[in-house]
Amino acid sequence: MTDIKPHPLVSSKLNSPGIVHGFFTREGGVSQGLYASLNGGLGSSDDPAAVLENRSRMATSLGVDPSKFLSLYQIHSADCVTVTAAWSLDQRPRADAMVTNSPGIALGIGTADCGPILFADSEAGVIGAAHSGWKGALYGVIESTIQSMEKLGASRSRIVAVLGPTISQSAYEVGPEFKATFLSADSQSNRFFTPENESGKSNFDLPAYIVERLSKARIGTIENLALCTYADEARFFSFRRATHRKEADYGRLIAAIVLSER
Repeated sequence: MTDIKPHPLVSSKLNSPGIVHGFFTREGGVSQGLYASLNGGLGSSDDPAAVLENRSRMATSLGVDPSKFLSLYQIHSADCVTVTAAWSLDQRPRADAMVTNSPGIALGIGTADCGPILFADSEAGVIGAAHSGWKGALYGVIESTIQSMEKLGASRSRIVAVLGPTISQSAYEVGPEFKATFLSADSQSNRFFTPENESGKSNFDLPAYIVERLSKARIGTIENLALCTYADEARFFSFRRATHRKEADYGRLIAAIVLSER
């Protein structure tokens, strides 16, 4: 078993007293092969013992008990749950975002191209985490998360939201039906797509779309780490890269945030 520890990416915007967070890369775990090495995906076909060890390492790096390092059964929805206590791995709610004001509970989101967003209002002591693929972003997971934070006492003007490693526009080719879905929801969405190529396809800018939705929600601070999961194989897992290579499966990155025990 390797002694290398995870070294998650962090944002200075989220570095506030009482807030600990990390956008974990694929480095610092024990998984092998396609999953090397810090695969946190409970739904992957990786060795379950390796995944649990990886998640334990992530929890330790954030200073929380592994039993309180939570994940969801993600379904590409706009659903957000409010967390008051830890749940077991087999009782994960079906949702794509969660919020809490309870210290010592880490909110973890799994991604492999979709956008991981971590939220915090440090003054109110309220945090959130959202899995924002194109469906979640389009149908309102960002707004759902912010509204749920407000119900716990957060203020939009104080909320900080940081978008972690996400597939970039240059790597995200989509068909005309995909583009039509966005245009039917908002005729101005064309600006997030490149012109169609000879085969009628274009490239979608998911990070820019997510940032725009965050901006329209009028929260206090927004940061995009501007890191592409597809392009940086050394640090990030990517569903699309694995698909293009016809690989059998892929690892999952975890982004997590926790209120420190006071």
